Amino acid sequence: MAFSMLQLFLLGALGPRIVDDLDVSPTVLGLTTTVGFGAAALLSPVGGRVVDRIGPRRCLVVLLLLSAAALVAIGWAPGTGFLLAAVALGGLPQALANPATNKAILSAVPAERRGAVTGMKQSGVQLGAFAAGLPLAALAAVTGWRGAVWTASAAAVAAAVWAARVLPADPPPKSVPAAWVPRGTIAWLAAFSLLLGCGIASVNTYLTLYGVRELGFGPTAAGALVAVLGVAGIAGRVGWSKLAGRPGLAGWLPGGLAAGSVCAALLLAASAYAGALAWPAAVAVGVFAVAANAVSMVLVMQRAAPGRAGQDSALVSAGFFAGFAVGPPLFGLLAAAGRYGTGWLLVAAEFAGAAAVALVWAVRERRAAAGA
Repeated sequence: MAFSMLQLFLLGALGPRIVDDLDVSPTVLGLTTTVGFGAAALLSPVGGRVVDRIGPRRCLVVLLLLSAAALVAIGWAPGTGFLLAAVALGGLPQALANPATNKAILSAVPAERRGAVTGMKQSGVQLGAFAAGLPLAALAAVTGWRGAVWTASAAAVAAAVWAARVLPADPPPKSVPAAWVPRGTIAWLAAFSLLLGCGIASVNTYLTLYGVRELGFGPTAAGALVAVLGVAGIAGRVGWSKLAGRPGLAGWLPGGLAAGSVCAALLLAASAYAGALAWPAAVAVGVFAVAANAVSMVLVMQRAAPGRAGQDSALVSAGFFAGFAVGPPLFGLLAAAGRYGTGWLLVAAEFAGAAAVALVWAVRERRAAAGA
């Protein structure tokens, strides 16, 4: 999970260096997220079906090798076009990540432990954010941003070798019915994830640049904001996902966590007047917004149709990735005009929309259960 999105965390954490070295605008930096997650959103339904058909171990090895290839290409990028093509390649491992890991958990972990284990595996994404924001950002100060990206690529290759040797063997490939359109609970979770993704992606992409250009932080200190978000996200995902494993609680958590995310975005807006608020804001984004995505994955595994856990996971992930594709370009237009405060208010509105979707769904589900 860490490697599946590491390229985009690196683009955010190393954004000031990349913008200066390649002479690209903040809007183009936002387009990297759009291209990567747009590709992931389009490919997710296919990726989910592939996982259901051939098994999680094969898909996880392929995921890691594709991540390594995308990172190598990003490190070689001479300009905007090549950079965007490399990021698009990185959409492939993103499309495989949640279906493959969720399928592995369903096949190997007892039901009573799946919430906690899902939180730990989802926290791998935030481990990637921490790695990008602290050790790799610090390495970039010595080797340049390209050296830091290539180091991450080598680590992905090592992880692929480990996965091929250690993970349990997959069952023989089998045919599965296709599911291309989300329905019922999966549709509600996809809509929630779309709005949640819009806000999270804007924070991931522009938090470091905001710290440098608006708050006066140095590149390493601003990159540490992403690292702080990552550590908080790990704690939030593990803790909230464990609670989501309790019967009757999981359905209410997404709305509550999205509401907390609104407060985090408002703190970011206020940090324009008191820069120190950026640090608790980053913590709050991790604890609430990032954790809400992990809870949605717990719900997917609880409600997935038999034999379709990979595809149902992929459909919800497609909504999340679509949000990641849409959010940063909208924020980028405001960032290019120097209107970061308005951008954080836009993020707050996106989180509020996610909270509304989640709470309406929870109320409808509770009424349906009472009627039954």
